Amino acid sequence: MKYWGKSDDEANIPAVPSLAVTLAGLTTRTVVGIVAPGAAHDGADRGATDSVRVDGEVIPPDRNRKFFAAVRSALGSSIPEDARFHAESRNSFPTAAGLASSSSGFAALAAGCFAAVRREAELGTISSVARVGSASAARSVFGGFVTLRSGAEKAEPLFGTDHWPDFRVVVAVLHEGKKDVASRSAMRLTRDTSPFYRAWVDDSHGVFEAGVRALADRDIERLGEIMRLSYLRMFGTMFSADPPVFFWRPESVAVIRECARLRAGGVPVWETMDAGPQVKMITTNGHLAAVKNALAGIGVARVIECRPGAGVTIET
Repeated sequence: MKYWGKSDDEANIPAVPSLAVTLAGLTTRTVVGIVAPGAAHDGADRGATDSVRVDGEVIPPDRNRKFFAAVRSALGSSIPEDARFHAESRNSFPTAAGLASSSSGFAALAAGCFAAVRREAELGTISSVARVGSASAARSVFGGFVTLRSGAEKAEPLFGTDHWPDFRVVVAVLHEGKKDVASRSAMRLTRDTSPFYRAWVDDSHGVFEAGVRALADRDIERLGEIMRLSYLRMFGTMFSADPPVFFWRPESVAVIRECARLRAGGVPVWETMDAGPQVKMITTNGHLAAVKNALAGIGVARVIECRPGAGVTIET
């Protein structure tokens, strides 16, 4: 069930409960090191401030200042005051395109910062720190099916990767460029201007609980219908913002309509969308071929097949 909206912008606290699955197939690899002030790194002074590069692009330091403050608060005396982090991150999927790159990225970055100082931390602590960078990143720390409740500072694992062996997610990548509006800005605009936002928040709790029950029962039809309801209501708040937030593309609508056609023909597939034009679909392993063939038939060039995957892992 969708995460959309914050109850506290400064602390990055979600206003609604959400249910997510961590996916094998969409990964971020982040290498984190500690650099002393004034020390040269890759031919430049990387010790002046904490630095992050994603797919070769330097991220403005102000974007991550609160995140690194949270890292230092959690680490305490484990890291020298004058030391600075330097991180290089690469995604196996398009960045800032509505495929949860910030979620995956901050989860990896949080875990990497603890590993860089050789400090072991509980996943709950890493989740809380990752949330400061991106609320949805709190979920990506864990594997399998995960919840982040409204008002929570960290996510909670719900079911492991083996809970539903036949469960599959199909991602239709429709546009690999960056979104016109960042999710954070779009959330703030929606909350401040949509007349339907309050109803979305109030309604989200019942939808969330129904989704958790359907997932526990491994009921693909019930889960699909609830998931579809959640994303459409979320976008309803965006469409009614002033000015409207509109991430959909003609290809997005084509995939949505194709999913409806498949369901009418007996194929269990339900779509969902996040803040971007890409469409994600849930189905079962036995129906993957039918879904992928249908997407190829309407011109979707890139499809990523995923199953529930692991959370953050540390390589040394």
